Amino acid sequence: MIKLTVAFLLTALSLNAQQISGNINDKQKKAVTGATISLLAAKDSIIKLSTSDKDGNFIFQNIKAGHYRVRAVHIGYANSISAGFDYDGKTGYTVPSMELSPASKELQAVVVTSQKPMIEVKADKTILNVEGTINATGSDALDLLRKSPGVIVDKDDNISLSGKNGVQIYIDGRPSPLSGKDLSENLKTIPSAMIESIELITNPSAKYDAAGNAGIINIKLKKNKSLGTNGSANAGYNIGTYAKYNTGISLNNRDKKVNLFSSYNFSTSKNENNININRVVLDTLFDQKTVFTTHPTAHNFKAGMDYFINSKSTFGVLVNGNLAHGEMNSTSVTPISYNPTQASVKYLFAGTDNTFKRNSINTNVNYKYSDTSGHDFNMDVDYGAFTIRSDQYQPNYYFNSTGTVETSRLIYQMYAPNDIRIYSFKTDYEQNYKKGKLGIGAKVSYVTSDNDFQRFNVYTSGKLMDTLKSNLFNYKENINAVYINYNKPMKGWVFQLGLRVENTHSSGHSAGFRKPSGSYVAYDSTFDRNYTDFFPSAAITFNKNPMSQWNLTYSRRIDRPAYQSLNPFEFKLDEYTYMKGNTQLTPQYTNSFGISNTIKYKLVLALNYSHVRDVFTQIIDTAEKSKAFITQKNLATQDIISLNVSYPLQVKWYSAFMNASSYYSHYKANFGVGRTVDVDVFAFNYSMQNGFKLGKGWTGEATGFFQSPSISQGTFKTKIMWSMDLGIQKVVMQGRGNFKIAVSDIFQTLRPDLTSNFAGQVLHTKVAFESRQLKLNFAYRFGSNQVKASRQRKTGLEDESKRVQATSAGTPGN
Repeated sequence: MIKLTVAFLLTALSLNAQQISGNINDKQKKAVTGATISLLAAKDSIIKLSTSDKDGNFIFQNIKAGHYRVRAVHIGYANSISAGFDYDGKTGYTVPSMELSPASKELQAVVVTSQKPMIEVKADKTILNVEGTINATGSDALDLLRKSPGVIVDKDDNISLSGKNGVQIYIDGRPSPLSGKDLSENLKTIPSAMIESIELITNPSAKYDAAGNAGIINIKLKKNKSLGTNGSANAGYNIGTYAKYNTGISLNNRDKKVNLFSSYNFSTSKNENNININRVVLDTLFDQKTVFTTHPTAHNFKAGMDYFINSKSTFGVLVNGNLAHGEMNSTSVTPISYNPTQASVKYLFAGTDNTFKRNSINTNVNYKYSDTSGHDFNMDVDYGAFTIRSDQYQPNYYFNSTGTVETSRLIYQMYAPNDIRIYSFKTDYEQNYKKGKLGIGAKVSYVTSDNDFQRFNVYTSGKLMDTLKSNLFNYKENINAVYINYNKPMKGWVFQLGLRVENTHSSGHSAGFRKPSGSYVAYDSTFDRNYTDFFPSAAITFNKNPMSQWNLTYSRRIDRPAYQSLNPFEFKLDEYTYMKGNTQLTPQYTNSFGISNTIKYKLVLALNYSHVRDVFTQIIDTAEKSKAFITQKNLATQDIISLNVSYPLQVKWYSAFMNASSYYSHYKANFGVGRTVDVDVFAFNYSMQNGFKLGKGWTGEATGFFQSPSISQGTFKTKIMWSMDLGIQKVVMQGRGNFKIAVSDIFQTLRPDLTSNFAGQVLHTKVAFESRQLKLNFAYRFGSNQVKASRQRKTGLEDESKRVQATSAGTPGN
């Protein structure tokens, strides 16, 4: 017993010796209770947090040797920072008594001027802070994704992340139901002026939907949080081949009880794309050259209200929408020749005149509860309506071998209405449990998609509906999900375990005609699928040494076929090229394993391995000997190993973020004779963001990326592609206004170049678009831009607490 007592006393003395302590008082020498005390390193980075007790005392234990300062913050007082001191890590050190002075009247309102870094790397995600960056001026969401670390946007605007397709796009934390061309066109109508940040979430927890084998890309839109009435307005002009215009305004009114917010953005443009497709099938060469021009006009709006019922509960309503319409026109010339001798056979002059409308309106009602004891409850009810209309006039004129005499013509008109409706209910609950955090939740979603494709043959006397090529496709999908997630900090490490269970019931009904042999027959390709899957996830962070933290992750994910990809109707590009869906597409599943090391909170090394089963990819197959159709099929497997290295740099007036990613991928599939895929690829991508503080309100920015040769969609080989952007900004009008000028793709090197040899055809495709643009933008903030002292300081302390918890615990966040 005596030995135990002596040991206990020695341990207590040892711990008391290895600590930094101090005391904090006010002007009247009275103890200040509940002040937030931050231990700062030499560069003011937060090492640890503490609070002062009833006697004004504070203690930091288990602190390594180094040079430190102490900062004290309390509502109603001006901040106080101690002088710097050296600590040997062995003996005790007492900080000289600190004194807090009451905040002056001038400090009752504080202007928040902090600026986020361009890119932040965390344990489970990379954040691209778009707001305020110069080179993002005049861009849209798809342009920003194209230049994001590890993201690849191919010639057809398909999005992949770290070499994997199946990325799930979220808008403000809600998954988008669109995919393929509809998704990319929707992203093009979201201007950069509306975007706050882009989150690349490579290891989502069980709280997220299981969809997205490459992870989740969450596009967060701006939301003003300042008190009072305030807003901003902006206007921009871009010029490439044609002029483009954009403007927007946001208004916000916030008090202690209600926050009202709204925004509206308008954009209109004319754009030109050039696509050259050289295709050899059997003994015939098709050398197609097409010029596309699009003229979209888009209206984006958002309006909402947060009502603060009390300090714990908030009720919110949000409505946002995107109303876009326009025209897409194309002209193409296709010389058709006998390949062995290159002798001209005939010419095909084709075109497309397509008027379109893409409208979406989403409504959200939410309730949030959070108390100081760790209980958090969220409930969301969502409804989304997507209306897509397309009216396409597609003429084909055949001429003789010299291109001088018309020999025949075939003209089509196609209507493609598509209505998507989404209903969802989601609830999440978290509470402290056994010194950790336990989370449970559920989600129910129901989606309907109706397509009525109508094709007409156009004659001089009028048009006649082609019932053999028209098609009606109705699709329904119901997903029911529950999840449980638990994370707990231990001594020197943190673990997180999660399990999500999803039941999917999907059905499709396609009525039309097909040609199994010599004649067309009516058919009904109805399918009905019902399956339940388990999606475990896990993460372990070793943080005993905060200067070198290790993170291990595992997750299983799913990608369900997009609604449009299941629709078997044919969408004609010209007489020899068309697209169609595939009702036989099945979900693809991915198992991912990752390990990462974060050194000194800056250098991040991440290694990941993924095995994808039944991966679906877009391929160009052949039909009727010489015709090509674009469709999606399930490959057998895909194995991907990726390595990502990122590092931020800050040297006085210069800042930079460097990101290098490489991956090895193996695709393998067998669709029959002449339709096999067995390819290996090693690819490398590099991106760099550079910022320059030039003084007197001037800042500069230079961004660039490099993409090595790779494999796209399993069958396309891509060539080197790179780009560089430059921009400069001037802050004017006492900080309320700023003027930006930028040039994108200065050297016009953003040019996709692909080749393919599959299903008996050799393909070479080159794409060029208005990648080099001069962009001008002016933005102005008006109204109150201040936050009351008490509210501002509370927010600042919450941010500090979250930051320290993240660096000390390393727990993957959502």
